[in-house]
Amino acid sequence: MSAPAQSKLGLRPYLAADAPLLAEIFRAGVEELTGDDYGPAQQAAWAAAADDRDAFAARLAGALTLVATAQGAPVGFASLVGTEEIDMLYVDPAATGQGVAALLVDALEKLAAGRGAKRLKADASDTALGFFEHRGFTALQRNTVHRNGEWLANTTVEKKLNKEAP
Repeated sequence: MSAPAQSKLGLRPYLAADAPLLAEIFRAGVEELTGDDYGPAQQAAWAAAADDRDAFAARLAGALTLVATAQGAPVGFASLVGTEEIDMLYVDPAATGQGVAALLVDALEKLAAGRGAKRLKADASDTALGFFEHRGFTALQRNTVHRNGEWLANTTVEKKLNKEAP
């Protein structure tokens, strides 16, 4: 993605027709971006969450899911479950480093705060942990998650959305 494309980043709500492409962004993000932190079997187990297209689409539809676009084409997505949990945040590998994830998280922070949330939480992969920490999230706890016969580690992170939050 070039600098001019970055200036054309946009956001829009998830549409049911987006599910197949977002599943591919999810799969590509896991397979191409997490290799320094997770082994091939772990990546395959994680990416398999997109194999059941109906379940994947239902997961996207069951949350407030935003789609980031560059020149009108989806390049990433993020979803907010309830008022304070980021469920998914994935960026097309070709669009990394262009501000896509930051745009999505900024928007979710504003939406969560607008819904009265005092904090925003996420279970950040080891690959995404530095991104979240850079954006003001703090680590709360390490987790291990069982996915399709593999164990994957992640870290629950949290960001207070206002100074008065407990």
